[in-house]
Amino acid sequence: MRIGLLTEGGYPYVSGDAGLWCDRLVRGLGQHEFDIYALSRSERQEDEGWVPLPPHVSRVRTAPLWTAEDDGAAPGRRARRRFAEHYGELATALCAAGADGPSGEPGRVPRTTEADRFSSALYGLAELARDESGLVRALRSEGAVRALERACRAPGALRTAREARVPDLLTVAGHVERALRPLSLDWYEDDGLGAVDVCHAASGGTAALPGLLAAHFFGVPLLVTEYGVRLRTHYLASGAAPAPGGARQGEGTDDAPAVRALLAAFHGRLAAEVYGRAARVTPGNAHARRWQERCGADPAKVRMVYPGMNAARFAEVGESSECHEPDTLVWVGRVEPAKDLVSLLHAFAEVRKEEPKARLRFVATGAGAEGEAYLGHCRVLAAQLFPDEADGLHAVGCNPVSFEEIGGPETATLADAYASGAVNVLSSVVEGFPVGLVEAMFCGRATVSTDVGAVVEVIGGTGVVVPPRNPRALAEACVALLRDPERRARLGAAARARALELFTAEQNIAAFHGIYLELVSSCPVDRVVVDDTGEPLPFGVPAEAHVPGRWTAPGTRAVARGGPAWAAGPPVRASVPTPAGEGAR
Repeated sequence: MRIGLLTEGGYPYVSGDAGLWCDRLVRGLGQHEFDIYALSRSERQEDEGWVPLPPHVSRVRTAPLWTAEDDGAAPGRRARRRFAEHYGELATALCAAGADGPSGEPGRVPRTTEADRFSSALYGLAELARDESGLVRALRSEGAVRALERACRAPGALRTAREARVPDLLTVAGHVERALRPLSLDWYEDDGLGAVDVCHAASGGTAALPGLLAAHFFGVPLLVTEYGVRLRTHYLASGAAPAPGGARQGEGTDDAPAVRALLAAFHGRLAAEVYGRAARVTPGNAHARRWQERCGADPAKVRMVYPGMNAARFAEVGESSECHEPDTLVWVGRVEPAKDLVSLLHAFAEVRKEEPKARLRFVATGAGAEGEAYLGHCRVLAAQLFPDEADGLHAVGCNPVSFEEIGGPETATLADAYASGAVNVLSSVVEGFPVGLVEAMFCGRATVSTDVGAVVEVIGGTGVVVPPRNPRALAEACVALLRDPERRARLGAAARARALELFTAEQNIAAFHGIYLELVSSCPVDRVVVDDTGEPLPFGVPAEAHVPGRWTAPGTRAVARGGPAWAAGPPVRASVPTPAGEGAR
């Protein structure tokens, strides 16, 4: 079959989100054909290029989200009237009282009048963009801002929306225009997304928008995979950063109450539309599933698919029960404040009181500018907590705390990092799917983790879990495992068995292969095969959706009436000729 893989800021670009699992998925399903439709987030990302692609990727089409060219000629009077109608309906749906905001947990979103209004407006704008070859100029126009203002001032609008100033409206209009840029793409043709059997969006939100339009225009089933809920990300990031490209003169800021409320409503409505229209939604953990179902996903359409990881590179360490440093705790991960290394250092100070021989190794897999500053703070704190052993804290030796990086003489690989200690520690206060924890499980290591994100779901009963921001509890758990090698061995073996059963790349690929087949088999065939007289021909359409070659039979022809990829392709001939002298029944 032919899969349209939809990404935003990730695969096939070298840098970005979800690139690794997308690459494993595509390479693992070589029996299928992939078309990649990628939205880039920055010029730098495009300049860095793509990862090498396998031969069964037949097409890659890209479009930037960070910029958009003007459509050219101004739309005519009729087009302006259609735009005003649809955009006005969209704005009214956003401003309606009762919309969810980023400050509270979203409730289950039913198919209400406002949800239907948003849906109708969205597809109305999509059809207008298709007819007019884009909507960039219209979405940037003064008419869009005026429509938002009318909706904000209308009776029954959100209280915070009624307080919106003109700069706030300009900011909201700018964000909506950026989010709706996929409407203006030329991907929605018979030889584009209309030619695929399944659309697979690698995240929700903007990445899934082309899949919504493919379902609307061609009936292509949409599969949405989220390992981190995009709606939750929007809620948490609201007000935290300026608009991409900076604000224009007179624009408001993202942290203004009216801006936050309207953007939260927009992303909430879009998420509800994506979840509601998707044929299947595949969260990567129970936390993501709860968000999706409370935001409109039908539980009957939700399938849990855990992220798949390469277990082979940890096989040697996992199969060996030998521990070279039985008194050592190891932390492995990307350095950032959310990892709460400060609490881990304070906890280790308590561990040293009980176990003077204990050591703590920090092995960093990367750090941005914020992470480098945080790492410097942690080095200073380590020197303060262990003043008598502060000399050489940056190196590996007799000191109780060391800071290292992958690729160094002591830790050339990730497997070496996990093999260097008896207990792996995760001290995060915010965590999605804990990749480092799964890697430690592949290595057969006992773990102590904080109860955040999907940690409990991942670890099951194979590790020790403590409350976050609680150094004393973290210290007590670490001491208990350091003093009990037999318990460490039991937990490590159980953790490895669990990881190999649930979190390998093989199980991930097999799950998606099954879902693809399920979607194609359940997709309705919305076309009729007729003979030369125009009469329907029973059993004229083969069961296979995408099989090379043609079924030739004299005197028959196909009439496409929408439907999935193959409905827009060459006429399909019946596999069995009409018997002479018999009419179609």
